Amino acid sequence: MIKSIPLNKLVQSPRNVRRHSDPAADAELKASIAAHGLLQNLIVRPAAKGKFEVEAGERRRRAMLALADDKILARDHEVTCLVLENSAEAAVETSLAENFHRLAMNPADEAQAFAALVVGGATVEDVARRFGLTVRFVEGRLRLATLAPVVFEALASGQITLDIAKAFGATSDQDIQARVFEQVSSAYYAPNPDSIRRMVLSGTVRGSDPRARLVGRDAYIAAGGQIERELFDDDDSESWVDVALLESLAATKMEAQAKALATEQGLAWVKPTLDPYASHDLVEGLVRLPAEPAPLTEAELARLDELDASYDEHAAILEDEDSAEEAVAAAEAAIEAIERECQEIRARPPVIAPELKAEAGMVLVLSRDGTPVLQPVFYGERQAEPVEADDGIEVVAGEEGSDKRRTTLSKRLVDELAMQRRDVLALHVASDPGLALDIMVFTLADADTHDWRARSASTLRAPVPAGPIIGFEAKDAPASSALAELRSSLDESWRTGDDATSRFDLFRALPDESRAAWLGYVVARSLEASLNMAGERQLPFQDHLGSLIGIDMAQWWRPTAANYFDRVSKQVILDALTDVGGLELSSRFASVKKGDLAMSAERVFAGTYITEVQVRDKALTWVPEVMRFTSAAPEAGQPEIDAADAEPGVDGEIHTPRELAA
Repeated sequence: MIKSIPLNKLVQSPRNVRRHSDPAADAELKASIAAHGLLQNLIVRPAAKGKFEVEAGERRRRAMLALADDKILARDHEVTCLVLENSAEAAVETSLAENFHRLAMNPADEAQAFAALVVGGATVEDVARRFGLTVRFVEGRLRLATLAPVVFEALASGQITLDIAKAFGATSDQDIQARVFEQVSSAYYAPNPDSIRRMVLSGTVRGSDPRARLVGRDAYIAAGGQIERELFDDDDSESWVDVALLESLAATKMEAQAKALATEQGLAWVKPTLDPYASHDLVEGLVRLPAEPAPLTEAELARLDELDASYDEHAAILEDEDSAEEAVAAAEAAIEAIERECQEIRARPPVIAPELKAEAGMVLVLSRDGTPVLQPVFYGERQAEPVEADDGIEVVAGEEGSDKRRTTLSKRLVDELAMQRRDVLALHVASDPGLALDIMVFTLADADTHDWRARSASTLRAPVPAGPIIGFEAKDAPASSALAELRSSLDESWRTGDDATSRFDLFRALPDESRAAWLGYVVARSLEASLNMAGERQLPFQDHLGSLIGIDMAQWWRPTAANYFDRVSKQVILDALTDVGGLELSSRFASVKKGDLAMSAERVFAGTYITEVQVRDKALTWVPEVMRFTSAAPEAGQPEIDAADAEPGVDGEIHTPRELAA
């Protein structure tokens, strides 16, 4: 039976199967309900005291409660509901079916829908606001709507992926898009976004192209390739028309070379690429393995001694004012040759420990002259490390010597929390290029106290810290996901330059927004993992940055059984409950077993446990003090976090992960 029920009469059902949510998706739902109203009714069952338990639609109920908190909806707002009279077991099945049988919209459908709204007079900003999305997300979908019809239909039918569709959008010329789509559709190799992007940006390939030099003119023609040559063209300037065929032949040759090198070098694998560099996508999920330059042989050491002696002899000729001009010229040429030979001897290829080599791999790139070249870097597959059984670390949040409550956390948990907290700070820095520029300039100015003992065109150094745990990735954490999305959106077109000078000129030609995005990212990726605690994991400068930005940590990280409560003592969980609800709340769980207590705590701090409004509000803003960013040690006895402590962003508003990623 369909019935209208006041919002304040609806309560959460303990049988609702949904236990987890997504803050970004929740924000989108809230914006949608505010703009369009409730488009799908809730499913409820009668409960005691005139209440109704929501068996399906809990996220919608929470979104409407949030709108009521914002004074957009009334507390007694009438909600359309389907009232069930069946059993509790059937209600669980109904909840599961309602949540399970859902299908996310195809990107093509989203593109058409957004385009229709814009045609109807809405601005991009209007669409983004009404659906709780970022302007960048809406603009991206609108660009998809301008793809050639054959490409758009392929996206809609699932024939191509969203990444490949975006690659076709590298050019706005629909004729080129359609032609390239036809070429790759008939090719016998699977296209990837990089190859699609290259093909749409150049309709033909010159004979001097690295791929052409790799394959060779005869092999290309024998495979059916066509070449167009004008009167004054030579082998380098002639046009190779069948780009898809050339890509296929080049990829096949690189794969064969990679397999041969893997066998020859005794490596587990060699990944080939037709780019002159190892792209981010190619090495994603891999870690660099330690390698040292190969040691010099006795013969090479002896040769270096000979060269040193010869250098001294020729240097003496240059220092002698009575030396003839012919002797001086010969000495200068000899010294130049000696320096060149010494450099060649000392330029040793890296070697890896024998026990690591069997599982190591390298990347085979295509040089500018069409020669396959192994990059001198060894990679290994990321492997999740087993949870260490250690004695734990006594954590004192803030500065040492304070009277704050002491807790014991495992070293593994401390390291994981530090890395996740680092990602939150990194995302905010990457989203504020102005601040990133200030950090970079300061870091450069402060680096003059270091002697890096390395000859380079610049003293700027920003190595990427690996973090205290190799292989750990919080892939489901909003900040980590948004940071990865931000990285994939960077403009890498400048990498096509032949040398550092041309690449620099191409980089300077990028729009201000693209260069600013690179600035924010390279600074953000240099951040070390830290926590707000005494000891080696504390970095006061990062705490100051987080406090300066005004990061609301509760918007980005929520404690769950898996990432926190299962891994701390029962007393730590009870202390957390005391922080948000006082002794009255923690005493309810004092006799509960540890495993059940962890699950209950997850519900409390997710806001899904039925409790007082003020307790729920505090729980939703609580995070362990070690995860907070603070520029000074908190006063003794102060609660770990309070609703009033949640600070806004630099523009006065709290941003969702998707908004900051934009």
